[in-house]
Amino acid sequence: MQTKTQARTHLARRGESWAARFYCARGATVLGCNVAYACGELDLIVREKDGTIVFVEVKTRSTPAFGVAEAVTPRKLKRMRKAAQQWLAGARPLADVRFDVLALTARGDDFDVDYYAGVEHGAG
Repeated sequence: MQTKTQARTHLARRGESWAARFYCARGATVLGCNVAYACGELDLIVREKDGTIVFVEVKTRSTPAFGVAEAVTPRKLKRMRKAAQQWLAGARPLADVRFDVLALTARGDDFDVDYYAGVEHGAG
């Protein structure tokens, strides 16, 4: 039997995998998953067909009761930006950059999705 922490981790990984497939279906290429730095973590990094680098925060919940996208606060977005700066500093060619949030709520084996492209300030 799984503990609550194990169940949450499994759900989060399932959501991140779903998010990668979501972007690939749109023609994007996955460049990284769960990229961690001391300043923060990037759930997903993709390159869109037009060359835009997208840093994606994936929020996965089993129920919408406590909010999903609302969990991406200005503080969280600031940490994402710092981690993105570190990733981009790794001798990457110049490209347009965007920050997205995918809010996923489990519905059986699938997810209900709220997609927020170009998040600037976080929710809250």
